Amino acid sequence: MDRKAFIQKTMGAMLIALPAYSLIGCSSSDNDSDTNPDPNPNPDPQGNCLANGTKSTIAANHGHSITVSTADVQAGAQKIYSIQGSSGHNHEVTITAANFNSLKSNSSITVDSTSGDGHTHSVSVSCA
Repeated sequence: MDRKAFIQKTMGAMLIALPAYSLIGCSSSDNDSDTNPDPNPNPDPQGNCLANGTKSTIAANHGHSITVSTADVQAGAQKIYSIQGSSGHNHEVTITAANFNSLKSNSSITVDSTSGDGHTHSVSVSCA
């Protein structure tokens, strides 16, 4: 075999071997580590307000904050929260007894704040 034939056969073998190697490298394996790192995952992704408390988000936020405690949820009485946080102005949010009943049932709520500095915020409270 001369040099030209050797190079042609080597290049032909590489053209076949590289795509085959790529396909083998991308195949799935039973050894993939897609296991859940938490052996006791939360079976209720909705959360539980009375057991775990709440988490809140404030739309178009710029320093406001709110904390709705488990005790507030348990009491279930209407309450007005200041959400000023580190913002330079204040808003208030009223959570009604009906809202607290929703939280006790592990349903999230969304309420609007009072107007302050020419705007309002939508505040969502859900169970942690």
